[in-house]
Amino acid sequence: MAECHPVAFRWVMQAKLKGATIIHVDPRFTRTSAMADLYAPIRAGSDIAFLGGLIRYVLEHDKYFKEYVVHYTNAAVLLRDDFQDTEDLDGVFSGLRGYDGDPQNGFIGTYDAKTWQYRGTAVGAQRGGDAQQTGQAGGTQNPGQGAALPPGPPFDALVRSLRKPAPERDETLQHPRCVFQVMRRHFSRYTPEMVERVTGCPQAAFLQVAEAITRNSGAERTTAFCYAVGWTQHTYGPQLIGTCAMLQLLLGNIGRPGGGIMALRGHATIQGSTDIPTLYHSIHGYMPAPTVLKKHETLVEYLAAETLPTSYWSNMPKFLVSYLKSMYGAAATAENDFGYGFHPRISGDHSHLPMTLAMMDGKVRGMFAMGQNPAVGAQNARLARRAMAKLDWLVVKDNFETETAAFWHSSPEVEHGELRTEDIQTEVFLFPSAQVAEMEGSFTNTQRLIQWHEKAVDPPGDCRSDLWFTVQLGKRLKKLYAGSALPRDRGINSLVWDFDAAEPVAGSRIKDEPDALKVLREINGFQTATGKLLGGFSELKDDGSTTCASWIYSGVYPEVGRNRANQRTPEKPGGPGTHLDWGFAWPANRRILYNRASARPDGQPWSERKRYVYWDAEKKKWTGADVPDFPVTKAPDAPGDPEGTGLDAHSGSDPFILKVDGKAWLYAPTGLLDGPLPTHYEPLESPVRNLLYKQQASPVLKLWRRLDNPIAAPGDPAYPHVLTTYRLTEHHLSGSMSRWLPWLAELQPELFVELSPELAGARGIQNLDVVKISTPRGAVRAKALVTRRMRPLKIDGKVVHQVGLPWHWGYQGLVTGDVVNNLTAMVGDPNVSIHESKAFICEVEKA
Repeated sequence: MAECHPVAFRWVMQAKLKGATIIHVDPRFTRTSAMADLYAPIRAGSDIAFLGGLIRYVLEHDKYFKEYVVHYTNAAVLLRDDFQDTEDLDGVFSGLRGYDGDPQNGFIGTYDAKTWQYRGTAVGAQRGGDAQQTGQAGGTQNPGQGAALPPGPPFDALVRSLRKPAPERDETLQHPRCVFQVMRRHFSRYTPEMVERVTGCPQAAFLQVAEAITRNSGAERTTAFCYAVGWTQHTYGPQLIGTCAMLQLLLGNIGRPGGGIMALRGHATIQGSTDIPTLYHSIHGYMPAPTVLKKHETLVEYLAAETLPTSYWSNMPKFLVSYLKSMYGAAATAENDFGYGFHPRISGDHSHLPMTLAMMDGKVRGMFAMGQNPAVGAQNARLARRAMAKLDWLVVKDNFETETAAFWHSSPEVEHGELRTEDIQTEVFLFPSAQVAEMEGSFTNTQRLIQWHEKAVDPPGDCRSDLWFTVQLGKRLKKLYAGSALPRDRGINSLVWDFDAAEPVAGSRIKDEPDALKVLREINGFQTATGKLLGGFSELKDDGSTTCASWIYSGVYPEVGRNRANQRTPEKPGGPGTHLDWGFAWPANRRILYNRASARPDGQPWSERKRYVYWDAEKKKWTGADVPDFPVTKAPDAPGDPEGTGLDAHSGSDPFILKVDGKAWLYAPTGLLDGPLPTHYEPLESPVRNLLYKQQASPVLKLWRRLDNPIAAPGDPAYPHVLTTYRLTEHHLSGSMSRWLPWLAELQPELFVELSPELAGARGIQNLDVVKISTPRGAVRAKALVTRRMRPLKIDGKVVHQVGLPWHWGYQGLVTGDVVNNLTAMVGDPNVSIHESKAFICEVEKA
């Protein structure tokens, strides 16, 4: 965090000055480790074993926050009798099908999650959609599918028809089939001894961490976890993060101040680009993209498949209809399903990895790379560059001529004669981009805080903002299609695309710059008849009378002249510390999600020290330091309506309002493609066998087994070392900005590899020697940085060395170097197709 998120780490240091204990668990000893009170070394890729050990420690030593766990999680829910855990099936769950047991053959299985359901009910769909990527029905069919569905709008009858019975529960947590007992058994083998054997972290260091976090959790204290791509970029990344969520729930650290899990994002508005997504599988506000892989033929069928009737997602019809009105305006009517048929539907995995392979196979003819540099940043980057040579056209919009823009004349493949410039038919269009200070707009950060930034100066020459480029492209496409009467073109002809400024900005050389506030207005939403801006998402309707591009952002621009993202009113001294008048945090400007959990079931604070959101019995409403994430007038003792929908189905002590049962999930009966509980698997490429289970790697990971994407077998003696990639403070991502700036380039002028003195000695390598690092995909050269920051670990009695490579270099810019992602493989997680670049294997030798 100190290396890659130094601005955020400033607040960690402020906490340390006030007595906070800082713990760092990492394969490398970094600047963060140097400032930590406890450092625990760990083998890259073994995090679930470490976190699973912490969960076992919490359960076996009765350190969990029992009142929180019983009332606020699904620990008491009973599971079906036919559910079988990894303990029963030696590393896999029930429902696995189509798996031959050997990922080297490139045939990976899928799960049917029917047996994962609760006893007495089926949870059904959950945001993200079980079948989104695979085409498999991950849960039971939703009620009404295959039968007549209630029509809409309004969609109240449809939502009511989707209700399911409540699951069976055991509030004592003693029933052998309750989530709590299944979870206890699941993690029973994650002993401190096993943690040391798998991760290499000494038992003493592990137990210090366990004692520190449990000592600092409970009614009076909370512990926070921070992670970044070191947890994400694995074939089990979502499960790894889910393990931490499970631990935090057991400790009572979710929905409370000083708790939670912070996902440290790599850009100023990566959070914003998932909220209003550039992701292929979701649309605005985390609604699943319509797909041909599920029953999404009509609007009603989509809503039947994706609406969660007993949660705040019961409002899905309002969210989606308002989104469609934002897309298609007056052309979206009740008679045509509000233009639902105009909307694109996905037909499979359209993420970056399979898209690159489709390019290589001639199935994709053109690509836009806007602020993206796949020639350096893509996995198996050598394959990615060769794939770009198969395109008809490539548009690059960036600040400089990046490696992606220059692949046709400067890539290693051209330099070495593998590709010839004259044979590459790809037509490259390089558009110069305005930089941040040269455009107006918003950033959304890790905290979900939307903050507005103003334009300082015009960009030079022909440089244009992303907004200008996108608006102009849309206008020209609409003009191109304007004469078409084909049904398939109705969507683009109906698309709302009015973002031109009423008049040019005084003094600006760019006379046709779009109005960013018009975009914010569209995102916020308004009444279709009057144009009146909406005050928040509670005003959305499912009858076409409101338009709103992204329901979670509604309220950021509630009236003309009031852009809440531009709020800059500091909190008065002695305030609660929530800074509600600084920026706007979605949803509804609340700063902690699920903050009803910051109070006891009876509505009173867990402690005065942690007083945050609580029930005011005199005023009969929830109040406190934040915007309550709960119905404001719903009393703590209010019962749930067994026949109700939405939040009426929840009691006054059910804080997790986006979940069907109002409870946080320690066990996920649906929503994940690789299991209802986290399980330690080895990375696909690993120097060791899985010590916890017979199953080596995830049985449902995504593997593209091809001659141009070779994979090493577990324990391959040709590649005995663990390799992890990382970032440096002085550079940014692929270096496409920082390597062009002399002030930054001279701070880190060339690629280096970190390796331990022990490994260097074994390989005859001296500090600053040129070293060759190789994997089955290729090899790179780097200067040796021999350092005790990298240390050998003993895994099940065998010494395993770890090697670290920053990945900021390429063949363009002021300083150049080999492309580290030439070494990585195209292999991904089954849920979101994230690649596995934080743990794979290599050989190191003197060049």
